[in-house]
Amino acid sequence: MRIGVPKEIKRFEHRIAITPDGVRAMKAAGHTVYIEKGAGIGADIPDEAFSRAGATLLDSHAELFALSDMVFKVKEPLPEEFELFREGQILFAYLHLAADKRLACMLVEKGVTAVGFETVQLPDGHLPLLEPMSEVAGRLAVQEGAKYLEKTYGGRGVLLSGIPGVARAQVVILGGGTVGRNAAKIAVGMGARVTVMDVRKSILQHFDDLYGVKIETLASTPENIERCLAGADLVIGAVLIPGASAPRLISRAHLKGMRKGAVIVDVAVDQGGCCETTHPTYHDDPIFLVDGIVHYCVANMPGAVPVTSTWGLAQVTLPYALALAEKGIKAAVDDRAILSGVNAHRGHITHATVARSIGLPCKELAATDL
Repeated sequence: MRIGVPKEIKRFEHRIAITPDGVRAMKAAGHTVYIEKGAGIGADIPDEAFSRAGATLLDSHAELFALSDMVFKVKEPLPEEFELFREGQILFAYLHLAADKRLACMLVEKGVTAVGFETVQLPDGHLPLLEPMSEVAGRLAVQEGAKYLEKTYGGRGVLLSGIPGVARAQVVILGGGTVGRNAAKIAVGMGARVTVMDVRKSILQHFDDLYGVKIETLASTPENIERCLAGADLVIGAVLIPGASAPRLISRAHLKGMRKGAVIVDVAVDQGGCCETTHPTYHDDPIFLVDGIVHYCVANMPGAVPVTSTWGLAQVTLPYALALAEKGIKAAVDDRAILSGVNAHRGHITHATVARSIGLPCKELAATDL
C-alpha cells in the first residue's frame, strides 16, 4: 500500500503521525511511504532522517494526497483539504466527528473510509490510541492552568502550592479517566488541594487507594459540581464518552458563582467541551474570559510539546497502521478494535455514537460489508 504522511496544517500543530522507526517498519512490510517535506521539523525529525529510513519525500501537499491509498495523519482534515480526498481512500487520524459535522458530511460525500484514533477501542473499553495524548493533555492541563492563574493573564493570582502560612490552591478535576488521572498526579505533585469527581464508584475507589488523604473524591452530581466550582481556583474538564459530544457539566450560570479569576481548562474541547461557554482556541491565543473566569480551550493541547507527543503517539498507532496497510479495511474483520474505530465507510457514518451526536443516519458495519 502507498502510505501518505502530510504536514499538519492546523495552526500551531507540530506533531507528525510517523517516526523514522515507523517508516522502516512500513518499508520492511513492503509498503511505500510518502512524507511531505518539512512534516517532521516541529517534532525535531529532519527530512533526512525520514529519507534514510526509506521514505519518499514530496514537495506538494496535494500530490501526497493524490498518490496515497491511506492518508496517515495526526489531526482531523481541515476544509482546505477536503477536495484532496477521493472515494475508497483510507484516512487514519484523530477525527472527533461529534464536534465536526461538516467533516463527517465530507467523508460521507466522498466515500472515504475514515478510522478515528479516538474510537479504536479494545474489548475492555480501553482506548489505546487516545491514551498517550490524554496523558500529555492531563499533565499539561495543570501546567497551563497554573500559568493562567497568574494575575498577568486575568487569573486570581494564586500559586498552586501556596507557601507556609498561606493556603494552597484548590484544583477540581471533572472526570477520573486518563486525563483526570494524569492531571491529579501533577496537581498533587505541585502541592495543590485536589478534588476528583466521577460518576463511577470504581474510579473514585482507585483514586482513594492511590492517594488516600492527599485528595478528596466525590460523586459527580449536579449539587457536588456546583459546590466544588464555587470554591475552585482551577477546574479541569476531563470527561469523555467515546465518539460522543462531551456532557455539559459547567453552565454559564455556574460561572457567576465561581471566584473571579478562576481558570477552567476544558480538555474535552475536542468533543465540544464540557463547559457551556467553551469554544476552541489555539496555542498563540489560548485563553478568553467569560464573566471573569479564564477559559483555556486549546483543541490540540499535545501539539505544544510535539517531540514528546509524536513519539508517544507513533508507538501506539504503528501496529494499527501496519494492519491497515497490509489488509486495508478488511483488517477490521480480524481486529474488533479497528472495527470500532471505523467512523465512515462507503458513503455512510458507521459509528452509532458519532451518528447520534451529529444527527446523521448510521449504517453499522458487519464483516460482510468490508
